[in-house]
Amino acid sequence: MNAYDRGFLPPHQRRAPTFNPWWVRLPALAVSGAVLFAAALVALALAFQWRYAGRALPNLAVGSVALGGLTRAEAEAALEAHYTYPARAVFTFRDGDRFWQYRAAELGVALDTAAALDQAFSAGRSGSLLADLATQLSIWLNGRSLAPVIRYDEQITANRLAEIAAEINRPAADATLIINGTLVATTPGQQGRTLDIPATLEQVRAMIERLEPGGEIPLIMHESPPAILDAEAVAARARAALSGPVMLVADDLAGGTLGPWVATVEQIGSLLELRIVTGEDGAARYDVSAKADVFRSYLEGLAPGLVAPPQDARFHFDPDTRQLQVIKSAQNGRALDVDETLRRLEAAIFDPANRVVPMAFTYELPRYHNNLTAAELGITQLVGEATTYYTGSTQSRKDNIFEAMSRFDGLVIGPGEVFSFNYWLGDISPETGFVQGKIIYGGRTVDGVGGGVCQVSTTIFRAAVNAGFPITERHSHGYRVGFYELNNFPPGLDAAIFQPTADFKFLNDTPYHLLIETSVFPGQDAVQFRLYSTNPGRQVVLEGPVIRDVTPAKPTIYEANPQLQAGQSLQVDWAKEGADVVFTRRILDATGQEIRKDTIYTHYQPWAAVVQVPPGDPRLAQSG
Repeated sequence: MNAYDRGFLPPHQRRAPTFNPWWVRLPALAVSGAVLFAAALVALALAFQWRYAGRALPNLAVGSVALGGLTRAEAEAALEAHYTYPARAVFTFRDGDRFWQYRAAELGVALDTAAALDQAFSAGRSGSLLADLATQLSIWLNGRSLAPVIRYDEQITANRLAEIAAEINRPAADATLIINGTLVATTPGQQGRTLDIPATLEQVRAMIERLEPGGEIPLIMHESPPAILDAEAVAARARAALSGPVMLVADDLAGGTLGPWVATVEQIGSLLELRIVTGEDGAARYDVSAKADVFRSYLEGLAPGLVAPPQDARFHFDPDTRQLQVIKSAQNGRALDVDETLRRLEAAIFDPANRVVPMAFTYELPRYHNNLTAAELGITQLVGEATTYYTGSTQSRKDNIFEAMSRFDGLVIGPGEVFSFNYWLGDISPETGFVQGKIIYGGRTVDGVGGGVCQVSTTIFRAAVNAGFPITERHSHGYRVGFYELNNFPPGLDAAIFQPTADFKFLNDTPYHLLIETSVFPGQDAVQFRLYSTNPGRQVVLEGPVIRDVTPAKPTIYEANPQLQAGQSLQVDWAKEGADVVFTRRILDATGQEIRKDTIYTHYQPWAAVVQVPPGDPRLAQSG
């Protein structure tokens, strides 16, 4: 490449420079153009301002509604025509099968047209020329969509929900149970329900903020259970109690049935007690019970007729075989178990299928059962006996003697036990088999129930004396009784009893059991006691009697008897001498050494004969 190629000329070829007028024209043209452009812009801006004076800027919208070029009134009409949400959106509040519907407007939703228009018509019109022109140009070129202004008054929705709550809220209600006499009524418990207004408002607010076109809104409910939801189970128990009477029965120990004693439905109704209790889980519930304890005193009143003491077997001793023979079988004793009977009664009250209640008893075994042997009891020999005679007794006296003798036949008295005549004899009354007879009472021989029983106490007294048993209680008669001196028996060995103050007792002081046998010998007018045991190695020596201080009988006493006629008389008592009589009993051991000495002392009063005569008999004056 040469210099020409590079645009260079040699110096001798270069021409002098000439003046170019465009260097002047071009700046002028540029200035003139700029002025003309600015003028055009100003004219355009003025035209834009004039064109959109009082109108929304072009490409300006509220939501999806284009407002460009619209006057405020036209824009307002356009917005209200487009935004029908408050009137169009419908919300349904549901609670099960029930529902309530409200338009959004009824829930406090409204389009704030004025605020939306104020926002739209203030865009690019802040009063700052350049800033406003820039804003207007931006809106014109890029467009702008303003959010519609939706107003939501939540209190209105809350008020609507409060109205709904007034319809559907309900407090929890306990089940009821009423027992009125024999009638039982219940009402079921009811769950409490409360509308949770704040939580439900949250759902409404979220849907409105999203401008959802309505929809179903489940009401948020809170349930509160009652303290007692159901009383029907307890009511069924109460109805069972009132389903019929309850009967108490008992056996009579002989295979028969005693009773029934009936608690009527009305009585049972009065016993029922209804209360509210708290279970182990802390839940409350009804409970019905029967105050069966009110029958306690009634049962305790029945108990004496239902109880039976244990009855020991009674025996005879066979000297040949040295074995016992049962003459009366043992029988278990029983006592009414009042507590258990009441428990059974209460259980039956609530059991409609079983209204018969067998009474409960506790049982006591007898001490001496049928299978005992003589060897087990230490009964090996006759240790004492006595026989007395009743010749000349009236039939009533004999009857009482025979009855009393039967009470002692076959008795077993344990080692160390005290024999009590009155205890084993029992009550002396017509109801127990005794009849009227002559007794000594108040210094007289008079008629009374049980006359002749002292013949029996006297006989066993003599047997105990002969056996060497210690006598712990003995009472003599007030005067000498001829029956006890028959067959040349001396006075001073009689034993009188009088219930309940005078008893005859002796102690079995041996380590062996004592068997008492009795016999009646009608052909000999005699009664006998035999005492079987084991002789501990003692001998009995009875010395006496020593009779002293004998006093003559008192003068005869005459008494008026209006049933007697003139010349008649009736002797009712006989004269007896008084005296002091002493026996000495010496107890010797097997070697003949004295180990005990007893004195048996008896004081007999002198006794007067008593003769009854007709009224007016001169002998009455003699008796003073």
